[in-house]
Amino acid sequence: MSPSQQRPRCSNAGRARMFIALGGLLSTAAFVSAAVLPNRQTDVIETAKGPLRITPLYHGSVMLEFNGKILHVDPWSQADFTGLPQADMIVITHTHADHMDPAQIKALKKDSTIIVTSEAVNDTLNGCCGEVETLRNGEKKTVRDIEFEAVAMYNLVFGPAPGKPWHHKGIGNGYVLNFGGTRVYFSGDTECVPEMKALKDISVAFVAMNPPRTMPVAEAAACVKEFRPKIVYPYHYRGQNTQEFADLVKGTSGVEVRLRKLEGEGQ
Repeated sequence: MSPSQQRPRCSNAGRARMFIALGGLLSTAAFVSAAVLPNRQTDVIETAKGPLRITPLYHGSVMLEFNGKILHVDPWSQADFTGLPQADMIVITHTHADHMDPAQIKALKKDSTIIVTSEAVNDTLNGCCGEVETLRNGEKKTVRDIEFEAVAMYNLVFGPAPGKPWHHKGIGNGYVLNFGGTRVYFSGDTECVPEMKALKDISVAFVAMNPPRTMPVAEAAACVKEFRPKIVYPYHYRGQNTQEFADLVKGTSGVEVRLRKLEGEGQ
């Protein structure tokens, strides 16, 4: 017999069982892949000092990549950090649990990681998470070749009772980060405060909009029309209608709205 004649033959029924089993395995693999695949989209912004990669993750959590450095902004464990690199820098706006998550900070930090934040956050972390650089509202500081400017974030109207805002002025910071002349703003939890309206030359803005903790969609749109960032992402919106925000901003000269599914809407 030739070698080919010596091979065992598979019946038609056997082949059918094999293809069914293989199809089941492929279907299972596809399902698992879809189940764990995070809803991430990375945008690349060209700066005078190289590309800036921006990856909105979930709620207020955003990852930035620039000149070999990884920055995580307000990393919260509700986001999917599977496969993402650890941080060279972690930026925290304020002490609320969806922005300052010590467990997630510890998971992302390396021995060399620097945390950039407010004095209130530093006090609350109480030495748990390594080296910290603090800024006060209005202060500028260069940390590892990136200039940070702290912008006041606070409530004007919203709070549990009159005169008792959810976010007090001076406690937390929004931030403008300067990447080779490209200025990226993270509002943190704020209403449309004068400090926000007065911003200049913002290339990219992340603007929060979920009342009653921050401003409603219409107020956020009105505020964006005041300082006119070149690109704006709604974030921290907790079920608000971001398309309504985009429609309200539409037609504002020089402003592009980018919508991302950041609150569990699916792919």
